Amino acid sequence: MKLRKKKILLSILALLLLYIIWLSFNILRFKTYKAPVPKPSPLEIEGVYHIHTTYSDGRKSLDEIAKLASQADLDFIILTDHGNPNYESYSSQGWKEGVLVLAGSELSVSRGHLVALDFELPSRNFSQNAEDASYEIKAGEGFTIISHPYSKTQWSWGKFMEYSGIEIVNGDTALKKNFLASIPSLPALLIKPEYTFLKMLDSPHRNLRKWDELNNLHPIYGYFSLDAHLLYLPGFNLFHLHLLLQTPLSEDFDKAKHQVYEALRKGKFYNSIHAAAHAYGFRFSGEEGGKTTPMGSTVLFDSPVTLHIKAPFPFAKEIQLVHNGKRVFRSNEESVSYEAAYPGTYRVEVHLIERSPLGKNIPWIVSNPIFLREDRK
Repeated sequence: MKLRKKKILLSILALLLLYIIWLSFNILRFKTYKAPVPKPSPLEIEGVYHIHTTYSDGRKSLDEIAKLASQADLDFIILTDHGNPNYESYSSQGWKEGVLVLAGSELSVSRGHLVALDFELPSRNFSQNAEDASYEIKAGEGFTIISHPYSKTQWSWGKFMEYSGIEIVNGDTALKKNFLASIPSLPALLIKPEYTFLKMLDSPHRNLRKWDELNNLHPIYGYFSLDAHLLYLPGFNLFHLHLLLQTPLSEDFDKAKHQVYEALRKGKFYNSIHAAAHAYGFRFSGEEGGKTTPMGSTVLFDSPVTLHIKAPFPFAKEIQLVHNGKRVFRSNEESVSYEAAYPGTYRVEVHLIERSPLGKNIPWIVSNPIFLREDRK
């Protein structure tokens, strides 16, 4: 009996040793791919959207979060504390630790959760009816984004109500949904948390499919949303929004705030999984009649438009052009052009081909679309 117990114990220790070797090997070979050059232009800034502080259900104060954002070399962060709206969070905006801190609110409304940004403070709380809240936010010069449409408090769609964006990836949802499947990678949180986070992500195909469906009728912009309540620093290295500005980010708060929100309102940004690879320098634009069409634009389609995609990265990747939800072009080149001969919604995904904890079916970069619309008059 003692000999049998000893054999069982030795077997368990052997399995544990193999597990430690396996995990150590995977952690040691994990790396975030980086381009050999610094940020290409002051007109491209990076930040993180959807953050909760102690003003609602987050675990750290704004001052603590701002320090972590500065350590992560972010240009801006956007707070979305719960409230209708959250007045404390809204009044905390400003430059902190060299980071532009903006604040909206995540509203609990009749259809689900709705993020409101860039609004004037109302004289009373926003309505809990989704349609009324949307109208009130728009009347206050703000815009809205649907939060985690298929998780936690799911969004019930119904009639379109002029929201301008949708979260196509939500970090908090992904980490909770895939927690059990990621148990073998959890110890890496203590050493390489980004490795564990990447292992927890899965394909956002349902959100992407709904986004493509919505874009057939209305221009909607897509967001990689962190939805951070805890583990802020590794989270800040997970998802980035890359905004393309007309002029370098101003040191004046009001001007800088306008620059960020103007880019978001017009869809002049793309999303990246920063922990997998740095995405500085990606570009997606159109050209027709000598005129350049930036990402996020709606163009009257009366002749073919040449779409230009740049992914100037030294590591292996695949560019995929998506038209009305269907992939119509793939390339491994760093710079490609495609003649869009039909109207519709065109967007770009870039998938990382190099060895990575990021699943091959998970897009590393997702652009906002260029909308080529027919004149229906």
